[in-house]
Amino acid sequence: MMYRHIIAPSRGFSQFSHDIIRHPRLNSDAVRLLTWQLSLPASAPESLSRTAERARIGACAFARAKRQLKAEGFVHERRVQGPGGRWTTRQLVTNLPLNAAEAAKLLARLPLPSAGIPAVGEPAAPPTDGHPKKDRVEDTSNRPPEPEPEGEPEPEPEGEPEPEPEGALEGGPEAGPEAQAAPQAPPPPPPPAARSVPSVPDVPDEARALVAALPLLSPALRHIPRGMRDELAGLAADWLSAGHSSADVHAHVLRGLPGDGTPVYRPGGLVRYLLREVPPLRAAPPAGPAQRTGPRLSARLAAARECEGEHVQPMLFRPVADETLCAACTASRRQDSHA
Repeated sequence: MMYRHIIAPSRGFSQFSHDIIRHPRLNSDAVRLLTWQLSLPASAPESLSRTAERARIGACAFARAKRQLKAEGFVHERRVQGPGGRWTTRQLVTNLPLNAAEAAKLLARLPLPSAGIPAVGEPAAPPTDGHPKKDRVEDTSNRPPEPEPEGEPEPEPEGEPEPEPEGALEGGPEAGPEAQAAPQAPPPPPPPAARSVPSVPDVPDEARALVAALPLLSPALRHIPRGMRDELAGLAADWLSAGHSSADVHAHVLRGLPGDGTPVYRPGGLVRYLLREVPPLRAAPPAGPAQRTGPRLSARLAAARECEGEHVQPMLFRPVADETLCAACTASRRQDSHA
C-alpha cells in the first residue's frame, strides 16, 4: 500500500497540468526543461539553452529534449529580423500543446527586439591576411626588417683618410713592391670523406638505372628522396663492381623490406642501410654432366615413380627398392596368383 502526504506550499509554486509530468513521449530531461521554464516569471529572458545549463543537462540530452518538446507542440521557434537587419530567434514555451498557426499568432503579438547599443567606431571588414598580432620576432623565421635609426647621420671625421680600393691591395698599379711580392695563402685542403663514395660523374649508368627502378619493386620504396639517389647509386656501383648483377641488388633490397605490413617511413635510409655492406660474390655451382632441363620438382616428387599398373589416372608412388608397381597393384597381383 502506498501513502502520500503533500503539504501545499504558500509561495514559490507553479500551476501546470499533471499531463506534462506523465506525458508518455517526453523523457525526464524534456519534462524538467519544460517545468523549469514554466516556473519562471513571464518577463524572465532566459533561453532554453541557459535553462539546460542551469539544470545540468548535457548538449546531446538537451538537443533530444528540445526536439521532443517541439514535436509535441510545447516549444515553438521563429527567426525575425529587427531594426538594423539584426536577426534574433524568438522562443515560445506553453503549458498546452499548440499547432504552428496558434503559435504564430502569439509570436506576432510580441514586440520586436530593440537594436541595442551600436558598436563604437566605423564599420570595417575583418582582416583576412597578414601576420598575427603576436610579436613575430619570437619563434618564427620571417623576422621583420630592423627599423633604421631616425635622425641625421653622423658626419665622418675630416682627418680620417678614405680606404683604398681592393685593387690596390691585390697588387694594382698603386701597390708597392712588398705588396706585389707577398705570396697568396693556399686554399685549405678539403676535409677527408667519411666513406669513399664515387663522385657523381663516376657513377655508371647501370647503377643509376638500378636506383631509378627501386620504386617499381615495392610500394614501400616509392618515396625515396631525389637528393639521395646519387648516394644510393654510388653504393649500388660498389655492388656492381664486386660482380653482383642488378637482379641480385634488387633481390637483396626486397629481402630487407618488412613483410608484416609495417610501413616504411624512410625508404631512402632503409636502402642505404641495406647496401652499405657488399657481400662476397658466391661461386656458381659446377655444371654436372647431366643436368635436367625440365621444370624443377620438389624433394617429395623427385623420388616418386609412376606405377605401371592399370589406373584411371597416372599413379605416383615412392618405391622402396626397384619395384615398378604401387602397393595396391602389388597386393592385387598377389591375390590373383593365389587364386
